[in-house]
Amino acid sequence: MEHEHVDAVVIGMGPGGETVAGRLLAAGRRVAVVERELIGGECGYWACIPTKVLLRPPEVGREAEGAAGLSRPDLEWSGLRAYRDRMIRHLDDSAQVRGYRDQGALVLRGAGRLTGRDPWRVGVGEAELTADHVVVATGSEPVLPPIEGLAELDSSVVWTNREATTLTDVPERALVVGGSAVGVELGQFLARVGSRVTVVQRGPRLVDREEPRLCELIGDQFEREGITVHLNTQVSSVARDGDGVEATLEGGERVSADVVVLATGRRPRTGGLGLAEVGAELDRSALVVDERCRAAPGLWGIGDVTGRAMFTHVAKYQGRVVADNILGGDRGADYTAVPRVVFSHPEIAGVGITADQARERGIDTVTAEVDLPASLARPWTYDTDPRGTLGLVADRGHGVLVGAWAFAPMASEWIHTAALAIRTGLPVAALADSIPQFPTFNEAYLVALEELGL
Repeated sequence: MEHEHVDAVVIGMGPGGETVAGRLLAAGRRVAVVERELIGGECGYWACIPTKVLLRPPEVGREAEGAAGLSRPDLEWSGLRAYRDRMIRHLDDSAQVRGYRDQGALVLRGAGRLTGRDPWRVGVGEAELTADHVVVATGSEPVLPPIEGLAELDSSVVWTNREATTLTDVPERALVVGGSAVGVELGQFLARVGSRVTVVQRGPRLVDREEPRLCELIGDQFEREGITVHLNTQVSSVARDGDGVEATLEGGERVSADVVVLATGRRPRTGGLGLAEVGAELDRSALVVDERCRAAPGLWGIGDVTGRAMFTHVAKYQGRVVADNILGGDRGADYTAVPRVVFSHPEIAGVGITADQARERGIDTVTAEVDLPASLARPWTYDTDPRGTLGLVADRGHGVLVGAWAFAPMASEWIHTAALAIRTGLPVAALADSIPQFPTFNEAYLVALEELGL
């Protein structure tokens, strides 16, 4: 394998890397894939897949409780844990390795490093490859906050998403640091399987990059579920307290917990790749790419490593863009309407920009908010005590949507109506003239569009 030449080397085999590799292999290209951990990446083993598996049974329990004539089923933790393990393949990617080798790919285990260009050279352990193209898809890593005493504690009491999504036993008390999507999902999951949960958020709202009204709704939901939330504060220090942890907040309040769950963001993983040495530009730790996801001729970046909208669906989209370009196309990436979903219950979904962001850009902004149970039949056929809200943000001058948000069942599915309208610049008048199925949550768009008055 030493000094073998291939058409492309993909460094990092998460969803984005897999998308590129699969498309290039299908087109008959000679491809080498490099993975330091597991093929499938963070999403498949420690993030998207296990969190959604873990969240679903407690969600079903709440849905059953709200459905006429049903009582709430018991949650069997051992059964849920076993299914989670099955879905993350017991942290074993041997089947994926065989699959890629069967397709003709070279599979290299280890950390890849760029060692030269013209042609591109990639070292993996003792092996070195040359390639026409190198795709960097190394993802991201958790940011550890500067909390006094944190470095002295081990992973038995300090969890990142990895420990949280592969847990074997449910802790009695959990302190979640961070109120982002990860913090909200893990906090609600732990609360619903029996933990006493405290969330500490340094900002003024949970998921505070979304519409303030949406943040207010999830805050109210957490209060209903008995989750304690501390806003505008941080954890100053942590220390061992028997088998658990005692945390001190900025104001001096102390919180005892069995585990501290860190949900304080992620940063692109570019360390040790040799990118600067081969002339690639970095912005902090992110690989700088152009609109075609190109960092240099023959060098490409996709997914979290680029720092652009760090979602699995964006990584897969960028993977399609890069594969098309390597195969001779000239395709650019457009991030106009990337959906954002928190798989809480009810679900939180957003797309486009907020009303404040629209005003800051000088847009003549008009908004609408619709209470779904007051406007639709579907919430009442879904739940005996329904909740749900849809909000729209529109450009009055151009008569188009620029943003939308929802807090409602299955919002992850029907937010895409707004995403498509924003992406294509579909006139509000055309969207208002559509005929959504009755009864569905999607009908809420007609009500909200009328409220816009455009």
